[in-house]
Amino acid sequence: MKNVMSKALVAVLLLMVSFVGRNMAQETATAAVTTTKVALKAADNNNTLLWKIEGKGIQTSYLYGTIHLIPQADFFIADATATAFAAADQIVMELKMDDPNMQMQIMQNAAMTDGTTLDKLLSEENYKRVDELLKSALGVGVAPFNTWQPLLTSSLFMTKFIEGTPASYEGSFTTMAKEANKEILGLETVLDQVGAMGEVPYQKQADLLVETISDMDGMKGMFSDMVSIYKKQDITALHVMITEQTGGEEIAEFLLDKRNKNWVTKIGELAKEKSSFIAVGSGHLGGKNGVVQLLKDAGYQLTPIAN
Repeated sequence: MKNVMSKALVAVLLLMVSFVGRNMAQETATAAVTTTKVALKAADNNNTLLWKIEGKGIQTSYLYGTIHLIPQADFFIADATATAFAAADQIVMELKMDDPNMQMQIMQNAAMTDGTTLDKLLSEENYKRVDELLKSALGVGVAPFNTWQPLLTSSLFMTKFIEGTPASYEGSFTTMAKEANKEILGLETVLDQVGAMGEVPYQKQADLLVETISDMDGMKGMFSDMVSIYKKQDITALHVMITEQTGGEEIAEFLLDKRNKNWVTKIGELAKEKSSFIAVGSGHLGGKNGVVQLLKDAGYQLTPIAN
């Protein structure tokens, strides 16, 4: 399969790295949300983004899978999701999305820790191609990001794969939380997310970056396929899509599995005192090491909610 690794890179960034949604879509556009509260009912199968969490001394809470960037025309928040959101006392996302210092934290922690620079990892030709792409996406070239991890640099042009105006679930949930005076919390920090990226060797990150910019049309097609699967709410297919396209579990282990295990403990702690609506990238939900299964393994009752 041509460029499967680069397609996996796009999937990883769009499904699992929450500051992509914060920095690229929240400030660009947040889709209007008009919903009606409904009675929550169990789904007939596991094809849903919304799960009720109960048991083990916690307040009834909800888990929801997002995609960090999506065309505004494809954005949706179902009535069941709105009902679960309204029922929760606090909103928990991967990061504390209302933190005014998030942009600064990203800038402070983005650099490769061994002093490597992107111009040393790429050929002169490919470095120039990245420079041109960033200029078209941001209006500024690659120089300010020369020390950044290549995976993080890749996130800067994710909107190039989206037709039309992008929308952000993180941005929308942040707005909804503020309007409802609900506290916003995070399962991890910017340093945690950037550190997870850093476990992928920098040269491999750079190779993935080159593969991505070499097949932009293919990336757009892959993203369209991924949005279609997301709208079907098939969390198993999303998980399989990512792991198969990486050729195995290597990237999934760094960017998914380890973080999921940390999150399960944090979810239990946060839900003890207050009902929580927990929204994370949908790539984290499925699979044997996904948040849904890990919560079950930890003794919680997970119910798929028709959405």
